[in-house]
Amino acid sequence: MTTDWQFDVPTAGSKHLPPDARYMEALSSQGYGFEVAIADLVDNSIDAGAKDVVIHFLRDGDELVSLLVVDDGKGMSDDGLDVAMTVGGRRDYAEKALGMFGTGLKSASLSHASAVTVVSTTKGTRAAGRRWVMERAVSGFQCDIVEPGYAQKLLDRYADRPIVWQGTVVRWDAVKDFPKHGGGGQTDRYLHRTINKLGLHLGLYLHRFLARDDFNITIAVEDVRTGTVYLDFGVEPLNPFAYPVSGHPDYPHRITAAVPSIGDVTLEAHIWTPKSNLDEYKAVGSVLDRQGFYFYRHDRLVQAGGWNNFRQPEQHFSLARIAIDLPDAPADVFRLTVKKSGVEASPEFTSALEKALDSQGRTFLQYLTTAETVYREARKRSGTERKPVLPPGKGFDPAVRETIADELPTIPYEDPISVRWQKLDTSVFFEVERESRTIVLNQHYRAAILGGRRGGLNDAPLLKSLLYVLLHQVFEKEYSGSREKDNLQLWQSILVSASRAELDRVGDDD
Repeated sequence: MTTDWQFDVPTAGSKHLPPDARYMEALSSQGYGFEVAIADLVDNSIDAGAKDVVIHFLRDGDELVSLLVVDDGKGMSDDGLDVAMTVGGRRDYAEKALGMFGTGLKSASLSHASAVTVVSTTKGTRAAGRRWVMERAVSGFQCDIVEPGYAQKLLDRYADRPIVWQGTVVRWDAVKDFPKHGGGGQTDRYLHRTINKLGLHLGLYLHRFLARDDFNITIAVEDVRTGTVYLDFGVEPLNPFAYPVSGHPDYPHRITAAVPSIGDVTLEAHIWTPKSNLDEYKAVGSVLDRQGFYFYRHDRLVQAGGWNNFRQPEQHFSLARIAIDLPDAPADVFRLTVKKSGVEASPEFTSALEKALDSQGRTFLQYLTTAETVYREARKRSGTERKPVLPPGKGFDPAVRETIADELPTIPYEDPISVRWQKLDTSVFFEVERESRTIVLNQHYRAAILGGRRGGLNDAPLLKSLLYVLLHQVFEKEYSGSREKDNLQLWQSILVSASRAELDRVGDDD
């Protein structure tokens, strides 16, 4: 083996290689969740100095037609719009701006809509607009200029709600997630589900802004033909540290981690009140997701929970939450994802946690021990120590999985129990597949169980939850004894009889 290794790669000049227009397709495939994409647009509104932001779902009868994000910020001129609609075009971010890469507006919008229109006006310029249509964008970066009269008309539509002298409207058309056919209550169900998730997401990630007296986000639904307003409510802040009483009298307190490349990083350590049912505690993901670090950048939450390779999540640490405000110059210690939905922390940070101390010399590791003790003591005071179980997995509604994780300790490092529908003999209602840890339900009875409603991966949550309660111990044992086998046969007979009775009712109704 030779030892003539060159540490620097020699070059022979350079060549300009602009991106292919298909780069727009890659830009729109960043994996933006719906709520994350909307939050990215609201970030732009905050950077523009907006006091009021309206998220407007527009429908035409049963059909959803457009989604708009409207703000009363400082607006943009023609030149400003050109910069904003250019991929990577924004380079003049203020010191405390939420924007970073100049891609959020385009990638967030085109991830969910086939066309995005932006119209804007400032106190000193006329209304102007630009429009990206995906088909034209991928054929040569062709961005349309919106007819000025329409741009003004769209801005006028939101006069005083919230636009007064200046502001911006972002319009999504051909939104991919919208129901293709809105009849049968599909649109109403979609709006109820989506708006609830959106409100919680914005309330959480922007809670510090929403807690201010001069900033509001409104979510509304309007019929474009009749002008009927179906929904109009303000988003409430969801502060993940807003417990009524601390879980331990010594907390919260500040712990300092000395990170050599950036200096001291302050950890604000909290211990939540045990057994809390508040949304601020329970609506922040699963019991494993919501423990750990909550990173903020310029008051905007960018990660809600997680241990960033410091340790594995465990149920016993579910009360531990640590708020960290990222430094303005994080070097390579903290790297924010493009979607602002997570932070990558370097080993330098995790090493610093091992030596982190508060003003009284208590370590970060002692804090974790205290949080674990508070959790365990609360369980003991309840009078019961519940036996660990295999958790529910695929096929169970997320809310059910969340509740079970809250109420029962789980067996670590084991695959969960899943549930699915499949064709079986009509004499059985379910089968137990031990090796794959799956409860198989008889497809023949699915329509009757659902009562005519449309099925899906997480359908029939009540039935599946009851079967989990009955059957989880079967998977936790190596084999079934005679009494357990008899119970399985008993449950099988009762459920088949009940399902056939449901089928008969469906037939009578028809």
